[in-house]
Amino acid sequence: MEYYLVVFRAKSETIRFSSLLTSYRVPNDVVSTPRQISVSCGTSVKISIGALDIAKKLLTYNKFYTFAGIYLDNMNYIRYKSV
Repeated sequence: MEYYLVVFRAKSETIRFSSLLTSYRVPNDVVSTPRQISVSCGTSVKISIGALDIAKKLLTYNKFYTFAGIYLDNMNYIRYKSV
């Protein structure tokens, strides 16, 4: 199953982004960041493929200073997805 990981360098921003998604009723989970992604604080926000557009909009219109990228996880093959 494919999904996206939204990665931040600070755990506080990971939690804030997850809360923001939840307030827009976008299903998400805070998960451990895979080791292949070495730029994070250790946690990421997991979202479905269909939630990518709203996630991008929320990232654009809110200040997340430690945003590190969006990664596609396709059966444990992690690939960077530009925003």
